[in-house]
Amino acid sequence: MAASSSSLSFFSSTIFLTSSSNKVPKPIQLAKPNSLINLPPKPLIVSSQLASPLPILSFTGEKIGETYLDLKSAAPDTARAVVHRALITDMQNKRRGTASTLTRGEVRGGGRKPYSQKKTGRARRGSNRTPLRPGGGVVFGPKPRDWSIKINKKEKRLAISTAIASAAAAENTIVVEEFDGKFERPKTKEFIEAMRRWGLDPKQKATFLVMEVSENVEKSSRNIGTLKMLTPRTLNLFDILDAETLVLTPSTVDFLNGRYGVEFEGDGDEEEEESEVAAAAAAAAAAAFDCLYVALHVTSISVLDRQPVSHLFAFRS
Repeated sequence: MAASSSSLSFFSSTIFLTSSSNKVPKPIQLAKPNSLINLPPKPLIVSSQLASPLPILSFTGEKIGETYLDLKSAAPDTARAVVHRALITDMQNKRRGTASTLTRGEVRGGGRKPYSQKKTGRARRGSNRTPLRPGGGVVFGPKPRDWSIKINKKEKRLAISTAIASAAAAENTIVVEEFDGKFERPKTKEFIEAMRRWGLDPKQKATFLVMEVSENVEKSSRNIGTLKMLTPRTLNLFDILDAETLVLTPSTVDFLNGRYGVEFEGDGDEEEEESEVAAAAAAAAAAAFDCLYVALHVTSISVLDRQPVSHLFAFRS
C-alpha cells in the first residue's frame, strides 16, 4: 500500500472540514432569546468509526487481514480548536523558561560617574552600565518565568484521538504485523528495506506507534532522521501531526480502540501511572534518608575509631 504524499496536518485533513466548507458563508443572523430555548444541544464528541477498514500488511508487504479504528473525535466545527489548543499546550510546556538578562542595576560596575556633569561638551552620563552603551544593562529583557499552561485530561485525550482518526480518514495510516522478532541484529539497511516493502518512502516523515520497542528495532531505526518510534508512554500530538504516514501494529490498534475508543470512560491508566510515580518517589526518598542517616553517623564517629560502618545499615532490616 503506497503512502500518500499529503502531509498529515489537521489544517488539511478531511475530518476537520464540514460538508459546507466550500460554500460561501452566510451572514450571521441574530436570533431572539426566546427562540434559543428549543434548540437541541450540539454534540461535543462524535464517533469516528471508519467505513473503510485498514489493511494489515505482513513483514514482506503482503495483505494478510483487515482491522478497524473506532475512536472518539471532536465534532467537525470544534475539532480544529481542540487539536490546536492541545498542540499549543504541549509545545509551550516544553519551554524551560530559563532565559535571563541583566538590568543596569544588576550589571557589575557602573557605580562611579564616568566624568563630570558639565564643562566637557559631552552628553550627561551617570553610569557606564546604561543600556545606551555596550556592556550595559538590557531594557525589558527576558527573565526566568513559568510558561506552562493547563489542559484537561479528557480534552488532551480527545485531541490525540481526533488527530489519529484524521490520519486514518485521510488514508495516511497503515497497519503492519508485529516485527519485533523479525530483526536478528541491528541493521538500518534491513529496516529501510522493510519500509519500502510497506510502501513507505524513507525520505518522508513517518511515525511508528508500537507497544514495545526491542533493542534491535531501536538501533535499526534510530539512524533514520525522518522516522519517529513511539510507544503509548511517549505518544504525543506533535509527532502525529508532523508525520506524513502513521504506522500501527494490531496490538496498537487494540490499545487505541480501548484507550481512545468510544466505550472508554475511566482513568485507569492515568491512576496506574500516578501510583508508579508515587512509588518511585517514595523509593527515592527512602534511599536519600538512608544516605543521610549514614552520613550523620559517619561524621559522628571519631577519626581514631577504626570500627567498620557496615552495622549502620542494619536499622533498615
